[in-house]
Parts: sequence; C-alpha cells; structure tokens
Amino acid sequence: MEKNIKKYFAVFVLPTLIAFLIAFVIPFVMGLYLSFCNFTTVTNANFVGWENYVKVFESKDFLQSLLFTVAFSVVAIVTINIFAFGLSLMLTRGFRGTNFFRTAFFMPNLIGGIVLGYIWQSMINGVLERYGVTMLMDAKYGFWGLVVLMNWQMIGYIMVIYIAGLQNVSPDLIEAAKIDGASAFKTLFRIKIPLIMSSITICLFLTITNSFKMFDQNLALTAGGPSNKTAMMALDIYNTFYGKVGFEGVGQAKGVIFFLIVALIGITQVALSRRKEVES
Repeated sequence: MEKNIKKYFAVFVLPTLIAFLIAFVIPFVMGLYLSFCNFTTVTNANFVGWENYVKVFESKDFLQSLLFTVAFSVVAIVTINIFAFGLSLMLTRGFRGTNFFRTAFFMPNLIGGIVLGYIWQSMINGVLERYGVTMLMDAKYGFWGLVVLMNWQMIGYIMVIYIAGLQNVSPDLIEAAKIDGASAFKTLFRIKIPLIMSSITICLFLTITNSFKMFDQNLALTAGGPSNKTAMMALDIYNTFYGKVGFEGVGQAKGVIFFLIVALIGITQVALSRRKEVES
C-alpha cells in the first residue's frame, strides 16, 4: 500500500501544487517585485528601487493607520480571549441548555463582515444620536465601535476552540486536585490552562491575524473616518492603491510591509506559545 502511495504521490500532489503556485507563490513574487516599481498595470512596470518604501514611511496616513491597528489589535485580542475563555468555562459545566448557548454565541461568526459592519453602524449611531454625536464625529467612537463589533463576531468562534480544549482535560486530574484540596483558582491556573496551551496558541494566532487584517468591517463601519483616523492598515493600503492615481507602487509596498509585520508577529506568538506547551 505504501509503495503504491509513493508511486502515485506526484500525480495527486501536482494539481494542488500547481494551484498553489498560480494562486499564491507567483502573485506573491510579482507583488514583491512590483513594490519596487511605478506601474498602472503589470506590463508597464518601471523599476524605481526603494522610492516607494521611502514614500510609505513619509506618509502620515500609513503611520496613523499602523498605530491605530496596533492599539485596536491589543484591545481586541485581550478582550476576545478573556470573554471567550470565560464563556467556555461556564459552558463546560454541563447545565441544561448548554448546546443552545454554544450555538447562539457562535452564530455571529457566520455573518459576513460588510453586512455586520453596516448592522453595527446603524445600531451604534442610533444610540449615539441620542447624545447628539455619531461615530464619525470623534475617532474614539469608531475605535470602540470596531472593538465591540470584533468581539461580537469572534467571541463565539474562539469560545468553541476553548471548549474543545477544556473537554480534553481529564476529569481524573480535576478530581485528584479537589481531593488534594486545590481551590478552583489553583485548579484553573495550575491544571486547566497549562493543559489547553495548544488551544490558547490557536486562539491567540487567530485573534492576532484577524485583528490586524480587518478590512471589510472597517470599511463598512467607519470607512476610516473622521479624516482617516480610524483607517486600519488594510483599508489604508486599499485607499492608496485604488484611490490615488500613480500610487499603485506605494500601495504595493505598503502591502509588503503589512505582510511582514503580520507574519513576524504571528510567528513570534506561535513560537512563544509553543514553548509554553512544551513546558506544560
């Protein structure tokens, strides 16, 4: 059986490999090259060296979007994981209606980002209008509106992953801890959390990448207003590439920088979390 698998391995891998090359590797390499060019189409690219990257770091909008994205991501990552973990603890106690609540909390994740953004825009502005303001009057309203939206959408999804991890913790270990007189607090931090570090690694990675890459919710909720103060990095790249004539190369350079930032943060987080898994 293994000989047959090895014999036809290339036949089965080739279609997927070709699709991966066409859909990811080739566009990525071309995009990296185009970040060093002035162009309007792929066929008329003129190499300009580091000029686009210099313009990126001279752009106040990009630096503003970077700071805004980092601040938003820190708040979103912390709040989503805390609330999701708290819900997972409550919904693994075995009380009646648990499956209903799990489904109810997970459902917001099924709604598309654009639709979700417009829904929350209407609701938040409806509340703020009672006080004579809207989200576009001050960046802080847009910031917290995005945080609330992100939490509402992702908490249920992250909760399901935590629940799966908690259900894999052996009841015998919990029972032994109770017999030894361990409090609920010690049981949580000395047994449960160390044993679900693989779930924590996944949840942190998902919340980090999704927070940094947020685009459609940002576009629908605030569109970057007021004065691009709530534009996240993905939206700023979109506005540069499609909204400014002759800035396609600058937008591509921003995209490359954005990729490197998210990749570096994601890889660092996974490496640190994996180290905790080994120690546990």
